[in-house]
Amino acid sequence: MNAASQGTATLLAQLRAIVGDAHVLCGDKPTRRFRKGYRFGDGPVLAVVRPGTLVEQWRVLQAVVAADAVVIMQAANTGLTGGSTPDGADYDRPVVIINTLRLTGIQLVNDGRQVVCLPGATLDRLEQLLAPLDREPHSVIGSSCIGASVLGGVCNNSGGALVRRGPAYTELALYAQVDAHGQLQLVNHLGIALGSAPEEILDRLQRGDYRAADIDNDSGRAATDPRYAEQVRQVDAPTPARFNADPARHYEAAGSAGKLAVFAVRLDTFAREQAEVFYIGSNTMDDLTAIRRHLLTAFERLPISGEYLHREAFDIGERYGKDTFLLIDRFGTARVPAAFALKSRIDGWFETLGLRGVTDRVIQAMMRLLPGHLPPRMKQFRDRYEHHLLLKVSAVDAAATETFLRAHFADGEGDFFACTADEGRKAFLHRFAVAGAAVRYREVHREAVQDIVALDVALRRDDRQWVEQLPAAIDAKLAGKLYYGHFFCHVFHQDYIVRKGEDPLAIEHAMWALLDARGAEYPAEHNVGHLYPAKPALAAFYQQLDPSNTFNPGIGQTPKTRHWNGCDCTGTGTGTGTG
Repeated sequence: MNAASQGTATLLAQLRAIVGDAHVLCGDKPTRRFRKGYRFGDGPVLAVVRPGTLVEQWRVLQAVVAADAVVIMQAANTGLTGGSTPDGADYDRPVVIINTLRLTGIQLVNDGRQVVCLPGATLDRLEQLLAPLDREPHSVIGSSCIGASVLGGVCNNSGGALVRRGPAYTELALYAQVDAHGQLQLVNHLGIALGSAPEEILDRLQRGDYRAADIDNDSGRAATDPRYAEQVRQVDAPTPARFNADPARHYEAAGSAGKLAVFAVRLDTFAREQAEVFYIGSNTMDDLTAIRRHLLTAFERLPISGEYLHREAFDIGERYGKDTFLLIDRFGTARVPAAFALKSRIDGWFETLGLRGVTDRVIQAMMRLLPGHLPPRMKQFRDRYEHHLLLKVSAVDAAATETFLRAHFADGEGDFFACTADEGRKAFLHRFAVAGAAVRYREVHREAVQDIVALDVALRRDDRQWVEQLPAAIDAKLAGKLYYGHFFCHVFHQDYIVRKGEDPLAIEHAMWALLDARGAEYPAEHNVGHLYPAKPALAAFYQQLDPSNTFNPGIGQTPKTRHWNGCDCTGTGTGTGTG
């Protein structure tokens, strides 16, 4: 056995001693659902380790860092850009994924006005815990439905659909980082006094061994984005309201994208409001532009959410997102993570036989046998209108909103209706189901589809030409286009289904050039992952957090090598690259 093999064998033995044999996974089949991204990303790993306590996570980190291996921190693996999985096999060190889903735990502090979330805490569980208090987390129905973690949202500056709250953000976190000398350090900026030794801090936190007097509420550190509500109102600003590379929202764990090992974050919660939903349709973008600008500037309270759907996205979502819709509609969000995990395991088994997409084709065939699931009035608006807007407002603003909409459409060709509770719920559920529909379409139509180009775009707040007009040469290479998104934030998800034989990467780069010319930023809320190059400020932030390049190397197409291979992304050293 050579030295490298001896070293990996020693590391594996240490990991098994820390967490137990059952929680150290090796080999292609056992590690598949951890090393393969939800939409993108894959690569070999030495092991997937699943610690059961915060102290175990710390000890695992110590062992992996001491062995000079790569660390990829991962929770639910629901990201769309491959940011929590390996990217290929060209790392210069063995790769270890530390999956944190066993580290569940949510602690209410300050009478539920804030929460402390451990690495495996999911948005879905947080939503359930806060419901009896009539409070909500930062994000509701969306990534929560597929088991996304709270920490993942913070580390990726995830956006969400709620207009007033902005990207997930906090300045209160407990994390580990590796310094320039390769030493692992624990940093407690959680604002809770827990002792001084790392294992004491972590053990006390997991047990909730602290009192109200140990919580610092006067540090000046924010537990939510304090600026967004005002920024989104600035409808004439020539820049986007929120995007992933915005340095204003990079703070330690916030936006760290796996360049730190985060043990806990402290976040604000929000009072739940009674709300009303209006369903709006039009065939002109100017109609919806006028609604957006008025509701963002003329009302005392911002809308709760405003979700856009193009007719083609409506159609593809209705057909290829039907199972997701029905699963949540019948069983609630709590069952969805388990359903996704089961599907991943079955897919993995079929792939070992050389069969891809079997479950997708079987599920799709079953869905065709079931009756329609969308409310009749939604279907009527689908037939009449190209552009659809789902508008949710506070109940106290519902009458004024309806008065405005009646006046707005008095002479226009668009229309709206006030939803019943069931219609409003199903409208937003349909909008969510659209997000995964392109993936299903690809798997069912492999013979005609090369792949998907999925863009996550923040348009300028003053951009009135938000309906994209693609050049004919690009449009001819696409089998379908899905446009949907968070309309009031001017954040759009644009999924392009690429015809068989065409080059998705070339199409994506052509799309980037078009977006650059419009002054757009991308990605808006799903992080760069391994799909997008990190812009200089973002790459510099990554290098500042992780100077040894131990955590998640290659994120944002930065170097994968030790110590960034001489690349100085910060602009302060002698390196020759920009990351």
